[in-house]
Amino acid sequence: MTMNFQDIINSQFVWGLGLGLLVASFILKNAILSKIHFKREMRRIGGELREMQSHLNTQMKITATGNDTLGKQMEELKGQNENLRVTLAMLQNKPDKAEQRHLRIQEMAVGIMREQAPGFAGAWEKAIRQAETDMSSAESGFTKLMRKVVPGLGHSLTKTAASDSQVIETHTESP
Repeated sequence: MTMNFQDIINSQFVWGLGLGLLVASFILKNAILSKIHFKREMRRIGGELREMQSHLNTQMKITATGNDTLGKQMEELKGQNENLRVTLAMLQNKPDKAEQRHLRIQEMAVGIMREQAPGFAGAWEKAIRQAETDMSSAESGFTKLMRKVVPGLGHSLTKTAASDSQVIETHTESP
């Protein structure tokens, strides 16, 4: 009944218990190391997350500031555009400008009338319509620029002078 130490060590139960404790100690060691590694990884990821959130907040503030600035500039430019549109409409509707435009149209119509058919009312109306068309095209293009740079070039003065010389030539050749 008395068992000595050597019998206890040679027993299968002790060997099974020792082997089980050895496996359990390896599993416990790996679990503890995994837990430590997991905590370190969580701290690292938490730090990265805070850094990313800080960076995102900074970017959002910068974007919001830029959008506010662009919005203000856009509103300012819209106001300037509306102001310029009103000013342009007011300047175009001044009586002097309308009268000058009408006189230029009539001058061009007279030149065309002399050239085409002197003495016919239908030709006069056609000439006025053509002069209005010429004037509207002259007001919105290269002719307008040329008229501003060289005042006499954009008008029908050259046409009128040419038609006057033709009328004089036909009258001198007729008799």
